Amino acid sequence: MRTKVADILELSVAERIQIVEDIWDSIAAVPEAVPLSEDEKKELDRRLEAYHLNPDAGSPWNEVKERIRNWSRSCYLLEIPCDMTIH
Repeated sequence: MRTKVADILELSVAERIQIVEDIWDSIAAVPEAVPLSEDEKKELDRRLEAYHLNPDAGSPWNEVKERIRNWSRSCYLLEIPCDMTIH
């Protein structure tokens, strides 16, 4: 059975988020199926090297996720448009 986009859009936001997470997890399970360009590979290598040079410079994922959630929640509550540009 195929699900239609119109049916998905009738779901609650929480249900739609869960679907997106499920789809993303299915993609992440087969990383070899997502080809990277040479530029993307170079960027990943650059970031990995930066991490090895200073592993304490970044933030743990749970902190980053919480900052994103708080930022997104603030935009929603203030009814202002929010883009994903990090300042």
